[in-house]
Amino acid sequence: MTALLDVRDLVVRFALPKTSFFGERPHLEAVRKVSFTLQEGRALGIVGESGSGKTTTAMAAIRLTTAAGGQVLFDGEDLLTLGDEAMRRRRRDVQLIFQDPYSSLNPRARVVDIVREPMDLMDIGTPRERLEKVRELFALVGLRPDQLNLFPHQFSGGQRQRISIARALTTNPRLLVCDEPVSALDVAIQAQILNLLARLKEDLKLSYLFISHDLGVVRHVCDDVAVMYLGRIVESAPRDALFDAPQHPYTQALLSAAPSLSRRKSKGYVRPLKISGDLPSPINPPPGCAFADRCPRAQAVCREQLPELLPHDGQGQVACHFAGSADI
Repeated sequence: MTALLDVRDLVVRFALPKTSFFGERPHLEAVRKVSFTLQEGRALGIVGESGSGKTTTAMAAIRLTTAAGGQVLFDGEDLLTLGDEAMRRRRRDVQLIFQDPYSSLNPRARVVDIVREPMDLMDIGTPRERLEKVRELFALVGLRPDQLNLFPHQFSGGQRQRISIARALTTNPRLLVCDEPVSALDVAIQAQILNLLARLKEDLKLSYLFISHDLGVVRHVCDDVAVMYLGRIVESAPRDALFDAPQHPYTQALLSAAPSLSRRKSKGYVRPLKISGDLPSPINPPPGCAFADRCPRAQAVCREQLPELLPHDGQGQVACHFAGSADI
């Protein structure tokens, strides 16, 4: 398979207010040397609890958040080194579906203008061709042509997300970044939008970078999964391998806490692993494994030595000194 997106040692940090006039400015390192590869035609899900850095990672990968270091290779071209005009041309290939369909659409614009806007900005086609493209996309995402001249408030949440998807497809992108695209919708509507995204992926040969906290959603849409904790990837694997035999204690805890997943046992997931406490401070992360203070399996080495993300059993990668299942 061909790597469409290859992220290497991505770092994102945010400056914080000084604690004293002469002191150094502290930084919050939200993403700490994250690396992953998205193969063309596949969907990679990035999961983790709030504050893990998953959305920041995705936004930095497409230059909507400034990266402090690393490389983001799209078709072998480093997006982080492109000039403004070159990056503007690349925007045709990379589009974003936002989390909230209520705030991501201009309430004072008709939806035909909202969907057509990316083509207007990038000067794609003639005005007639743009309108025809909008009509085609409306039909593709399950909207009616008589709705073209309505305003966003005249649509339901699910319909608004369909409008957002249509807008993202106007430039014929190769990669869609989906930032929690169904989290603001009712469960029944979530299923419709997920089925639509799955169908579009196959029909249009799209690749997805899919951000979610819902493991059930990720299991439905994604081919590969990366689990993040405090700015690092702690486990990555093909979907079935990760759900059937999670190796990292944090992944096991996430699966045991997911109400949308079946409770069936698997060879790698013996029984629910319960954790307590909160994420450590990203301003002053611990020297060893960031999960150590919450992990019932942790030993002294976990608090002293940072585990590397290494291949495990040919099924994926895991950053844990004691990877594997344990009857805890």
